[in-house]
Parts: sequence; C-alpha cells; structure tokens
Amino acid sequence: MTAKKILIVIDMQKDFIDGSLGTPEAQAIVENVVGLIDGFDGEVLYTLDTHFENYMETLEGKKLPVMHCIRGTEGWQVEPQVLAALERKNAKCFEKPTFGSYELVDYVYEAVRGDAAAAAELTLAGLCTDICVASNAILLRAKLPNTVIRVKADCCAGVTPASHQAALTTLSMCQMDII
Repeated sequence: MTAKKILIVIDMQKDFIDGSLGTPEAQAIVENVVGLIDGFDGEVLYTLDTHFENYMETLEGKKLPVMHCIRGTEGWQVEPQVLAALERKNAKCFEKPTFGSYELVDYVYEAVRGDAAAAAELTLAGLCTDICVASNAILLRAKLPNTVIRVKADCCAGVTPASHQAALTTLSMCQMDII
C-alpha cells in the first residue's frame, strides 16, 4: 500500500511575514516553503488565520492586541510566491478563526482513515511554529495517533527564534519527526 502524503501549509499570510506581526525569520522561510510546495508529491492543504473587525473583543485580541489577518485585508492574503505555488498544486484552503482547525483535522482524518492512517505521512510547514503550527500538529497527533507527522523546521518560524526551538522540542516530544 502506498502511503497517502499530505502537506499542510499553515498561515503563510502577509501579516505574519512582513505585516503587523511579521519577523525576519518568517521572511526568511518564504523561498523554502515555495520549494517544499513545488517539490511535494501528494495532496497540499493550507490554512488562513481569519479574524474580523471585532478581533480586539475576542479572547485572542485581548491577549494579543495586534490587529492581524482581518478577512479581506491585504494582511490576510497569502504571500504571493507561496500563493502561486499553492495554486500550481490546486491546494485546498481552510479558514480558521483560532490557532487550530478542527475542519482541517477532520478533513485529513477522512482522507487517511482506517488502515491507511498508519501508512499516511503528514508534513507541516508555516507560521507560527509555536502557535498555529504546534496547535494543528497536536490536534492531528490526537486524532491520528499512529500516523507519521513531520514538521519541516526550515519551513517554519516562530514568534521568536527561542519559541520556534521550544515548539520543535515540544513537537518532538509528542512523537513528531522534526526534519
């Protein structure tokens, strides 16, 4: 049986790269992510962090009071090079109003359920390692405990370099392969 391969690209949006929450580390992974997408042999999915004008009234907005990824704004858009690569792969999009996406996890579960789940290979990349990448990876691990999950370290960036490394350590402890 051939393993079902799925690449999941998390939140490669302008606000996280060079917008309101952008970092040099996020900018530095763009080419790596494009190369990963273009070279991937399997299904490609991606997420969009999606907030609305009432963001500051939400719990996240109170704890992270920086407007970002407001639906329809420039900052909500996927970085153009990444978007072009996603379009070349006919990638499926999942908008998510919070860190993790149950809709994404349920979709992946249905795609690999049953005996095939043990043979499946999931690869995650994107932003931010320590928040949304980690949240989705852990949700996937909980739903698919015997599935190989890889996190491509050079295709991820955290809020800080230290929090990126801490997240990779945590994900490794949750039996994910850091590549």
